[in-house]
Amino acid sequence: MQSLFGEEDFSPQTASLSFADVILPVPIPRMFTYKIPRNLLSEIQIGARVIVQFGRKKILTGIIGKVHNKAPQAYEAKPILEILDIQPSVNPLQIRFWVWMSEYYCCHIGEVMFAALPSGLRLSSESKVQANPNFDRENAPYPMDEREDKILDALEQNSELSYEDCEKVLGIKTIHPILKSLVTKEAILIFEKVQEKYTPKIETRVRLTKDFVSDRKSLETLFEELAKKPKQESILLKYLRDVPIFQSPKLNEKGLDKAKLLEEGDSESSLKTLIKNGVFESFKQLINRIGEVEPEKEAAKLSRSQTQAVQEIKGHFEEKNTVLLHGITGSGKTEIYIQLIQEVLESGSQVLLLLPEIALTTQIVNRLQQVFGSKMGVYHSKYSDNERVEVWNGVLSGRFSFVVGVRSSIFLPFDSLGLIIIDEEHEASFKQFDPAPRFQARDAAIMLAYFHQAKTLLGSATPSFESYYNASKGKYGYVQLTSRFGDSALPEFHLANLAADRKKNLLKLDSSRLLREKIQEALGKNEQVLIFQNRRGYSPYIQCEDCGWTGQCVQCDVSLTYHQFAEELRCHYCGYKEKVPSSCPACGSTQLSTMGMGTERIEESLTLLFPEARMGRMDLDTTRSKYGYQRILDEFGAGQIDILVGTQMITKGLDFGRVTVVGIWDGDRILNFPDFRAGERAYQQITQVAGRAGRRAEKGQVIIQTRNPEHSLFEKVLKGDYDEFFRQELIDRKKFFYPPYVKLVKITTRHTDFKKGEKAAIALHREMAKIPVKKIVLGPEKGLIGRIKNQYQFESLIKLERSGATQTLFKEKLGEILQELQAIPDFRSVRWIVDVDPS
Repeated sequence: MQSLFGEEDFSPQTASLSFADVILPVPIPRMFTYKIPRNLLSEIQIGARVIVQFGRKKILTGIIGKVHNKAPQAYEAKPILEILDIQPSVNPLQIRFWVWMSEYYCCHIGEVMFAALPSGLRLSSESKVQANPNFDRENAPYPMDEREDKILDALEQNSELSYEDCEKVLGIKTIHPILKSLVTKEAILIFEKVQEKYTPKIETRVRLTKDFVSDRKSLETLFEELAKKPKQESILLKYLRDVPIFQSPKLNEKGLDKAKLLEEGDSESSLKTLIKNGVFESFKQLINRIGEVEPEKEAAKLSRSQTQAVQEIKGHFEEKNTVLLHGITGSGKTEIYIQLIQEVLESGSQVLLLLPEIALTTQIVNRLQQVFGSKMGVYHSKYSDNERVEVWNGVLSGRFSFVVGVRSSIFLPFDSLGLIIIDEEHEASFKQFDPAPRFQARDAAIMLAYFHQAKTLLGSATPSFESYYNASKGKYGYVQLTSRFGDSALPEFHLANLAADRKKNLLKLDSSRLLREKIQEALGKNEQVLIFQNRRGYSPYIQCEDCGWTGQCVQCDVSLTYHQFAEELRCHYCGYKEKVPSSCPACGSTQLSTMGMGTERIEESLTLLFPEARMGRMDLDTTRSKYGYQRILDEFGAGQIDILVGTQMITKGLDFGRVTVVGIWDGDRILNFPDFRAGERAYQQITQVAGRAGRRAEKGQVIIQTRNPEHSLFEKVLKGDYDEFFRQELIDRKKFFYPPYVKLVKITTRHTDFKKGEKAAIALHREMAKIPVKKIVLGPEKGLIGRIKNQYQFESLIKLERSGATQTLFKEKLGEILQELQAIPDFRSVRWIVDVDPS
């Protein structure tokens, strides 16, 4: 077998290959070398999980990346403690992908591994306490106090105790000093107990024994015997009700979940008696947390334009690896995806469909499961650790040949990908911000497809400038859909001038007359309304009308957002919160006013304006639970909500036939953001949310509230000419050296001391300027938010020419510079964050 980290071949039986380089889930710049014990040589495989000791006490799960015969020079190799996998959990293609990601995104391979592996596949170690077998309590040289005696008494009853057990024994929280004293007196030993986090779901089931299934007469006799035992008879009757053994004897083999049999309050002791008497038998069964789903219907028949698009995509795939599908909202891109997925699955290859966020999966997953059933797995952050492991293992075993997931699903153990589809490829949520690796899932997926020699389809109604540029230059294939599926009409746009309405005294609770009229018309026709505002909470901040005080976060340089429902001020960066003051902390005035509007306040305002309407809200606060999205969407789809207020969660992917009015509450807020992508993002968000309106026969109405209706971007949105918008924006991008003409790298320097952070940022800037590549280095400047979690931030922006050689050399030199700076005593506590392709 050839290692991906070297050219040598190895055979596990070759005794000379006695060292393994192990990828550890820690931020160190290289793999760590361990000795392979002789008894484990035959079991070593690249990609297998192993237990190793790192440092003095840490026990970690590592992945074998390379096997060789070279002992490390700088340290003595410790032995691998245990191999966890008979079959590797990670395949060589994944490791190759991890290496690329660590190099491209300037991070450590251990950080990539930590992000890639579900936490359920990483071991956890827990400190345990046990009695020292060499300790003679009767003749102890040191006296024990009452609390120490209680711990020793408990250890006489139990072989080991956790720290939590010790806390319960003593009834106190701080037990470390007591345990430390017992260790000093050599009365106890503390050790690390390693446990797998993933636990399979085991169900206890019961079934009738064979005698009663094969012979109806014996069952009748049994009922006669149980006539005087009503509790036992009740259990038998319930079993036969749910498992009709005479109509289908095979059902008895599967039996019935014990908990289900007893869920109506029957006696467990009666069931035990029936088992003891040989009526039932109990058995354990491994249960998949990801349930089996049968396909319900065939894929929808494609329209002529969709059929043509499929043929064009396949034609481009013959020459190009990546194709951009530019289809307006409602053009039926999902049906095209289904057709292509079916063809790839029939060829024996795997498919990955990437969605930007979990909100999108609820509707599209239901549509796809109706066609693909249990071939399809779903992978996202709302799944529990155990569910994520089962999807991972399902891909490994071949149970799932098609996966729908968010950005983390690019790390799944695919071994024969044929197609990757990235829906809404322009979305900023494909970018991972924290922690490392700070990857762009769209770009990483294109590279993953390259490793698998697979094809990539990018889908969007408003493509990212990078993808549209690559298509215009012929690097990507390009296919366009210009009409909606079923020929439903595109929505009609209206600009509501807030400034003019304010002068005429027509504003009510920050809503324009036009928006109120359109909402009232929709409600009168029993239609639904979506209201978009990309700010959650009740109000951006509270301000004192007398002295101008605003609530500020104690750890970040931002104002606190007012949440009325919880009656608190909350920081959306670090999570700090405090109760709303009854008076101004600065001047004592009670004149505190809310400024601006978040989704919570808009919901309240619309409730006052339309008291007969049923209101709903979709934002981070209302969708925290696992099924929060699904619940709200189900209620909206069932017509139980008339007006749904939401953040960008509602801007894409939702398809509801009764939505005819979409209101954009604050069009100016989307535009006025200090970012070179502000215009691009504004166009995308407005177009995407507008696309939710009028997706059936009734024409949709989109109302954009703005104080600046003459802005050129609104003119382009109303015309719907993306190509003209793209060409005009591109002129400025080229003039000022921004993507797609250059590659960006942002480096943030963080420290709790302002002066030290600034000094470190200047030192880094000075060294980067010396790197011999074509570049522009801007900064360091104080960050847009100067302090987060008590850390001051200084940002440098590097613009690199697009050539691969320039990027590689710069990143190599940057890594060396950061290592040298970190070695300077004054900078050891400074943190540098490298963000390649910042979003």
